[in-house]
Amino acid sequence: MWFWFSLIALVCWSGSDLFSKVGCRDARDKFSHLKMVTAVGIVMGLHGAYQVAFGGVEINWEIILRYLPVSMLYIGSMAVGYFGLRYIELSISSPICNSSGAIVAVLTIVTVGISEDMPAAAIPAIALVCIGVIGLGITEAREDEELRAARQDEANFRYAKSWLALTIPIIYCLLDALGTFADNRVLEVLDEESANVAYEFTFFAIGLAALIYTAGVKKQKLTVRQEVPKYVGALFETAGQFFYIFAVADTEHLMFAAPMISSYCVASVLWGRLFLKEKLSAKHYLSIALVIAGIVIMGILDI
Repeated sequence: MWFWFSLIALVCWSGSDLFSKVGCRDARDKFSHLKMVTAVGIVMGLHGAYQVAFGGVEINWEIILRYLPVSMLYIGSMAVGYFGLRYIELSISSPICNSSGAIVAVLTIVTVGISEDMPAAAIPAIALVCIGVIGLGITEAREDEELRAARQDEANFRYAKSWLALTIPIIYCLLDALGTFADNRVLEVLDEESANVAYEFTFFAIGLAALIYTAGVKKQKLTVRQEVPKYVGALFETAGQFFYIFAVADTEHLMFAAPMISSYCVASVLWGRLFLKEKLSAKHYLSIALVIAGIVIMGILDI
């Protein structure tokens, strides 16, 4: 079942990417990322409460605290990712963020070693992801400002060339990879559903803290028009997380499930082009193609 859980998570998280981008791309709102954290926290908290009340999922403070390091890695990565959406196109950010699957594979190889059953194409696939991400960085850094402005005119959103724009999705990638790697280890001793509810309740607490800070301390106004995309993205995020937790719980297939789920950037790039009118250069698409090829190869090797 790991394959189908991974596929559903892939579809849901690409939808989350799109609506989160819409909700966070306005650079004039300096607190959009915290408002997005609040939206995800509220939706996840409600889902977690439903799971406990009607699904019979066991939850207690011991489970929440044991899963807390994993929860904080995931929540930290997502908050960083939401912050970065105002500085860079979704079509570029998503492939970088989702290269975390390659890092998980590397961590698995380093700590566990190369299995005798490991397909020969796995290492080249990981290399493709790394080369593609590096290529994206070089392309972004060396692109002419006039050409950048020209290709961004169609989307009516301008993104300035900066190291911050690339650094943020890389930080997300590293934090998410550490979270996935730790997740698989913790789930050896915790029930998957209990761990997921622990994560959702932790996100709920962080979301409430973000709400108190933005609405209470900073007196930020919350409008329906600005917040609806955030909550739609939060619904997709919560659904994706629900199926993801079962996919990575399969220790035997972690090296394949994680990269396959990460390949939702394929759909995210498509949504960015169709709905956000993001237009990239040929060099961007070549680098993205390398990343996607590596991710997809790792995802299908074990099928």
